[in-house]
Amino acid sequence: MALFDLPLDELRRYAPAVSEPADFDEFWAATLHREATAPVLLDVRPEPTGLRLVDTWDVTFAGFDGEPVRAWYTRPAGVDSPLPAVVEYVGYGRGRGLPHERLTWPVAGYAHLLMDSRGQGSQYGSGGDTPDPHGGTRGGPWPITWGITSPHDYYYRRLITDAVAAVDAVRGLAGVDPARVVAAGNSQGGALALAVAGLVPGLAALIATAPLLCHVQRAIDITDAPPYGEIVNYLAVNREQEAAVRRTLSYVDGVSFARRATAPAHFGVGLRDTVCPPSTIFAAYNQYGQARGGAAPEQNTIHVYPFNHHEGGDAYQVRRQLHWLAAILRSARPEPAGTR
Repeated sequence: MALFDLPLDELRRYAPAVSEPADFDEFWAATLHREATAPVLLDVRPEPTGLRLVDTWDVTFAGFDGEPVRAWYTRPAGVDSPLPAVVEYVGYGRGRGLPHERLTWPVAGYAHLLMDSRGQGSQYGSGGDTPDPHGGTRGGPWPITWGITSPHDYYYRRLITDAVAAVDAVRGLAGVDPARVVAAGNSQGGALALAVAGLVPGLAALIATAPLLCHVQRAIDITDAPPYGEIVNYLAVNREQEAAVRRTLSYVDGVSFARRATAPAHFGVGLRDTVCPPSTIFAAYNQYGQARGGAAPEQNTIHVYPFNHHEGGDAYQVRRQLHWLAAILRSARPEPAGTR
């Protein structure tokens, strides 16, 4: 794919006004308030993996409407002290898979919670274990279109609520420093991490590469690649639903979450990415923290890969994430008494 979006110099300045409903904050406060009264951790049991350098637990926590959501909790073996935790969200069509598939963060010394995506897991990877009891909600046949004519019925209202609950869950697990929790993900996972950054106070950092659901109104106008193309296909048949669909999408737009976030942020983008077009990602990055006086600009960073598609920097980006996060957590750690 050749370059198709704005030139890089324009992308670095691109900060469009994104449609935001007047009751955006009230909508999310009411949604999350429903889940706040019940215990979040439902079950934690050791998972035998055959790996001797890490320990893993099969975790079940209460997500949207108290419904059970599965996750893998993995940490370095033999380490009892509280660790910073990375809550990771997976890409579109994936489930949590098997516990030995994602070991970067625990091998780097972090506690790691990998959240399953309700109703997904049948397109890529090794499957998922969390059903979505609301799968029959009116809308198209793909997750991104489930319930898309109403913000209250929309699939991503449920999935974002699960993602917020995952942070509450990890903060309640043994061996986690609740003050040092990081939200991380790529693509759909990046969208969930970005939403969490805008909704959950006290995050230590955000790591989001090629996040989905940013500047969605532009995305569905400039790309037919899935999953945005699935919305396009839905509207090609359900022509009369465009206004309702665009209204629903305005409640989950990553730019609105980005504006409300305060944690230091690490982004990545491929300039040839038709799945999550670069202008949509820069729209979120360039407005990150504006609504709440977020992290100092020098703490936030975006890495650009001019010749890459949705894979972005791939392993190079992961290496940058590791170095950046270690530096962020070092700078946030209070100095011991008597050091001055």
